[in-house]
Amino acid sequence: MTIPILYIVIPCYNEEKVLAVTAPMFRDKLMSLVEAGKVAEWSRVLFVNDGSRDGTWDFIQSLSKDDSVFEGLSLSRNQGHQNALLAGLMEAKDRCDVTISMDCDGQDDPDAMDQMLEEYQNGAEIVYGVRNKRTSDSFFKRFTAESYYKLLNKMGGEVVYNHADYRLVSSRVLQEFANFEEVNIFLRGMFPLVGFKSTCVYYERRERLAGESRYPLAKMMALAFDGITSLSIRPIRFITGCGAFFALVSMILIIYVLVSFFSGNTVPGWSSNLISVCLIGGIQLISLGVIGEYIGKIYLETKHRPRYIIEKRTYEGEERT
Repeated sequence: MTIPILYIVIPCYNEEKVLAVTAPMFRDKLMSLVEAGKVAEWSRVLFVNDGSRDGTWDFIQSLSKDDSVFEGLSLSRNQGHQNALLAGLMEAKDRCDVTISMDCDGQDDPDAMDQMLEEYQNGAEIVYGVRNKRTSDSFFKRFTAESYYKLLNKMGGEVVYNHADYRLVSSRVLQEFANFEEVNIFLRGMFPLVGFKSTCVYYERRERLAGESRYPLAKMMALAFDGITSLSIRPIRFITGCGAFFALVSMILIIYVLVSFFSGNTVPGWSSNLISVCLIGGIQLISLGVIGEYIGKIYLETKHRPRYIIEKRTYEGEERT
């Protein structure tokens, strides 16, 4: 197998502070891979500015001007982490042999790239970076994250346990992935759907090197719910099952009430009525919310709006190799 051209794709949103720390680290790692003969000298680090409001794009432009190993593209507005990452992957797929996506905060161990590339040379088209432990997380985050992966798998979503978006993907896979046209995307659950040979590389995730996390609890919950509803229809089937169950319980209660009425054993009481009304009403509202979420996704899909718009590239006007 020839020496592959590697693009390291890194989405960024208001990450001016952390990029000053991690950009040299990414460059050093890429240069070490080039010197070791694991990737070609035309390999690049591609930053994707996701509509940042700080000086992130200016910093990326400065990096690109000073060193050709850095390239960047800027989206016209904030489209979210998944769309920004997708934009970078689709931009890189025709310019390289293999991509490695990772976050810009330095938590993903760059040294895991060596093993990822070895697995690629051994025939793997997708290599998932998987955390071997979550000691750096709080108990709440660790419990909710691990529970989420288990729940998503039970719901029918095919995801790799404890894998986020640190992964190697070949250009061959990306060419096929480009045929996935849905607007509601959840990349860590979609890449397994493409197929091809895959494997995992385990690493220890570190603390964020600088700045503040751009993924607060609200965004994490939204991403988790998007993952479930984008990959599985089991929540709707669960609602159907609950409806059948409560319909059966209601029939039994109706029979019980009729028997009690004709036998003269009825006792007036509002507690049981109130509890049953609240219970059924709550279930109905939750069910309507889940169904509404799916209808909303269908509505967005029918519009066929672009998932992202690229406003600027640092290499515009230059000859692309």
